Amino acid sequence: MEITKENRKWLDGMGLEHPLVIAGPCSAETEEQVLKTAHLLKDTDTNVFRAGIWKPRTRPGGFEGVGALGLPWLQRVREETGMKITTEIGNAAHAELALKADVDILWIGARTTVNPFAVQEIADALKGVDKPVLVKNPVNPDLALWLGGVERFQANGISQLGVIHRGFSAYNTGHYRNLPKWHIAIELKKEFPDLPIILDPSHICGRRDTILDVSQTALDLNFDGFMIETHIDPDNAWSDAAQQITPARLDEITKELKIRQRSSSKESFQSKLNLYRKELDLIDSSIIDILSNRMGVSENIGKLKHQENVAILQSGRWSDILDSMIETGVSKGLTKEFVEEVFKAIHVESINIQHNVK
Repeated sequence: MEITKENRKWLDGMGLEHPLVIAGPCSAETEEQVLKTAHLLKDTDTNVFRAGIWKPRTRPGGFEGVGALGLPWLQRVREETGMKITTEIGNAAHAELALKADVDILWIGARTTVNPFAVQEIADALKGVDKPVLVKNPVNPDLALWLGGVERFQANGISQLGVIHRGFSAYNTGHYRNLPKWHIAIELKKEFPDLPIILDPSHICGRRDTILDVSQTALDLNFDGFMIETHIDPDNAWSDAAQQITPARLDEITKELKIRQRSSSKESFQSKLNLYRKELDLIDSSIIDILSNRMGVSENIGKLKHQENVAILQSGRWSDILDSMIETGVSKGLTKEFVEEVFKAIHVESINIQHNVK
């Protein structure tokens, strides 16, 4: 895939003095709710109004959107506020209806991106359309699948492109609703620096109180903008209430965010250097989290051995593990000495933890 500045003309052509802001409710619930939210957002930094018309739910029984009934509501938003409008499309029928309503920007959701058949169906329905299409990352951490979604649209003559980073699903996400796995977005940005990348902090956070911090991280990584779920009455929203914020809070967040200035005259060098350093910081932080989790498992094993009066050191198993890790590490370009040193240190700490179990 070849991405050039031509593929981001839809964004650069806006002539914005600040990162792009796409805001609006998770779901279009009523015409009144949509219009009230939009008029409050009109006086913020919001450039594009978003609202979910078709809502794919994890389990049946939840609110699945008002459907095409909501498209005229979005048209009224554009007429009354001057903001562009955008919504998610999940199949060819959605695409055709959105085109008839002249929706300005279309986005592909994470559950759709994971299915190449569905993406291809939508790409075929949009063939040759001169509208921006934004592709959310798939629910699983697969950069090739994410880029594959973009490639399908590009191959069908859609030149105005972008991606949305909304995090990745996991069984135990801890602090996040969806793990950001920043290194995947960084890898995408390094490979395709002209492809606009927009953060969806609402779905990464899953709660409104951490949206500012996550958004600042994205700005530090030179993201191009944000898609933030915004509602006039978040606590009573029909979907994803916990992660939505009020228009007033959105205004506060955009004012608090700090756009970092580049100090070097060699912008390309400094930009790439900063990306690598941030990537290292994030990976190092992840390593600490993984090691902490591993030692927690070691402690549980120690308790079990203590209860059953079993010896802590299992020499045969340890030897097999070390050989396997060395083989795996060498196959990934690491030296035998490095892998052996790291895993011996991990093993010693694990033994110490099990030994101290009472």
